[in-house]
Amino acid sequence: MDLTVWAHDLAESLLADPLPRRWAHSQGVAARAESLAAILGEDAELLWAAAMLHDIGYAPSLAVTGFHPLDGARCLRDNSAAEERLVRLVANHSCAVLEAEERGLREELEAEFPVLERGELVDALVYCDMTTAPTGVPTTVDTRLAEILSRYGRDSAVGRFIRRAEADLRAAVHRVEARLAEAER
Repeated sequence: MDLTVWAHDLAESLLADPLPRRWAHSQGVAARAESLAAILGEDAELLWAAAMLHDIGYAPSLAVTGFHPLDGARCLRDNSAAEERLVRLVANHSCAVLEAEERGLREELEAEFPVLERGELVDALVYCDMTTAPTGVPTTVDTRLAEILSRYGRDSAVGRFIRRAEADLRAAVHRVEARLAEAER
């Protein structure tokens, strides 16, 4: 089966009914990934699949640890024939290792799913996630970070993580924007 069809169908089956807003976000993140095809070449399909699947760990049927990158990656690893790079992208999306640390899960995450060495793919998934609103529409990284802090609160585990990761998240978005600008020349 085609990777993108499989990723779409899996994400839809896990998110559409129980978490329609999360499903809308995932579709928007995948649409953003599609816009990066020109700078990713042969990895464009992999990024699209990771974008579509990045939040499946929020699905009530998968939530074991309560940390969605880890729960989603474990589902992909244990219940599918997903390629290792895809699983590792989902596990580590948007600086997840820093949130894992806030939750006491960093060692577990790093041991099971080391960060992918392909920095441009890691950056691309950050870009897609951090420039897509919860409703699935494009937004700016500034607006997205402010929205996350507002929704979760500055002193929650997510709020503390976002404040720690903010510079790295912004830098990844800016690197992708620079690559896009260069490709348009």
